[in-house]
Amino acid sequence: MAIFYDTHSHLDYPDYADDFAEVIERARAAGIGKMISVGTSLDSSGRAVRLAEKYPDIYAAVGWHPSDALTAPSDLRPALRELAKHPKVVAIGEIGLDYHRLPSQKPEFTTADDARYKQKQADIFQQQLEVAAEFGLNCVIHQRDAFDDALAQLKPFAGKVRGVFHCFGENAGRMRRILEIGSLVSFTGIVTFKNGQNVRDTVAATPLDKFMLETDCPYLAPVPFRGKRCEPAYIREISGIVAQVKNCSLEELSAATCKTAHEFFPKINPAFTH
Repeated sequence: MAIFYDTHSHLDYPDYADDFAEVIERARAAGIGKMISVGTSLDSSGRAVRLAEKYPDIYAAVGWHPSDALTAPSDLRPALRELAKHPKVVAIGEIGLDYHRLPSQKPEFTTADDARYKQKQADIFQQQLEVAAEFGLNCVIHQRDAFDDALAQLKPFAGKVRGVFHCFGENAGRMRRILEIGSLVSFTGIVTFKNGQNVRDTVAATPLDKFMLETDCPYLAPVPFRGKRCEPAYIREISGIVAQVKNCSLEELSAATCKTAHEFFPKINPAFTH
């Protein structure tokens, strides 16, 4: 069986509280060799670290999601540094920018509130990029309706920090702009959706050694599970479609994506030494 990794999951979420052990067993049975549980706040990141401590095939990324920027402390760096010291913390994330739901979409807010919201997102993104550079960790990047600003903010860190633009749904031109600065993209179950042809087109254009696979579970369950809770085992369905699009075998896809993950997240590499 070809082995795959789920490089972006949210295993600390309450969606898995009732059957966590079974979820992990199904992932192992499906050949999912490693899973990265990605934090979205300090509390979520702490839970991800505790899961990584308990399960040998789970690793953690720690960070604060841009959608919750307004509730972030003014200086995230001290707490993030403490989390980043952990030997199973493999990246800073999920960090970035998200302009999809701006305050002014509600009648009680104005465009001035939008500007403050965007500035707070940029501030915490910058702080987390600084911690990543300090610890020699790469970043898991979230961007929604904010591509140009997110890429521009990451660019000054090129050479010190690489990013993986997760749940990538942009066109091939934007993918190439990411690769130009040494960063990567990652694809989810959207590649299996009937209306996901744009993502399949980008997969087709992305070099085999420049992307990773993820579920973003509990979200975005692939066909035939669409609309249900997603889980790491469903990388099998994602990999099947990606292999078809790339016209390669599952074994070739496994070798390429796992090698890319080892290089991007060195701590998950069996050969890694502290």
